Amino acid sequence: MTVVITGAGGQLGSELCRLFGAAAVGLHRAELDITRADDVRTVLARLAPRVVINTAAYTSVDKAEAEVDACRAVNATAVRNLADACREIGCRLVQISTDYVFGGDQGRRTPYRENDPPDPQGVYAQTKVEGERYAAVWQHHTIVRTCGLYGPPALGKPANNFVDTMLRLGRERPLLRVVDDQQCTPSYVPHVARALVFLVETPSDGVYHVVDSGETTWYGLAGEIFRLAGMEVTLERITTAQYGAAAPRPAYSVLDTSKYQALGGPAMPSWQEALAEYLRLHGYCSGGQ
Repeated sequence: MTVVITGAGGQLGSELCRLFGAAAVGLHRAELDITRADDVRTVLARLAPRVVINTAAYTSVDKAEAEVDACRAVNATAVRNLADACREIGCRLVQISTDYVFGGDQGRRTPYRENDPPDPQGVYAQTKVEGERYAAVWQHHTIVRTCGLYGPPALGKPANNFVDTMLRLGRERPLLRVVDDQQCTPSYVPHVARALVFLVETPSDGVYHVVDSGETTWYGLAGEIFRLAGMEVTLERITTAQYGAAAPRPAYSVLDTSKYQALGGPAMPSWQEALAEYLRLHGYCSGGQ
């Protein structure tokens, strides 16, 4: 079985390439620009994969507010190109999406299920919903929403995620101001990747939520990072408004994973267990929690 993985240079794409091994054909942008429909059709027809997993995305949430066309080209139009090409050759499309498709309900405090209507706020979120809709046009699609990914960097690239940013800033500054009014479930890339492998090997059409378990805020995550790493850093709670980002963020975007769990896939550990696993990989935390 050949599995084409677009966005192979990112955290999730590179981990999927590792897990699928010889079956994986990882494509970087230099090898395939998925915003070019003719190129997508030609390359996929030549490779004849059984599955395409699209991990490529425009993820600069704040820049997207000013770069609307660039964001839509990658997050929406490119997904339409992939879905069209997958339909032509009869292969499954797995589209990676985000918890940001939710967020309009400011009073929400129960995890979102797959059939809850999206209510995206901001350009990035809106284009990810558009991408989901394009993917769903093709019958054999699997849409996987996840959240706050962090994990080992792709080969030759620096780590670029919230956990590594906190560790770096914690070494540089005695006090950090961190947002404490966005509730979500940051998730460890290897956990999400192995769930994706399971979903590919147990094909199921439709939408699935795949995140580690539990919920926290970015302030709560930062506090656990420094506790486990044994770093003395003073944290100050701030609001999203105080942070002053260009794009809106969901106040609550915790995802319900019971649909995925019902399939019997690999368990998704708690976000605390996942973080401890990652920090052990970094050499920050050795034994228990």
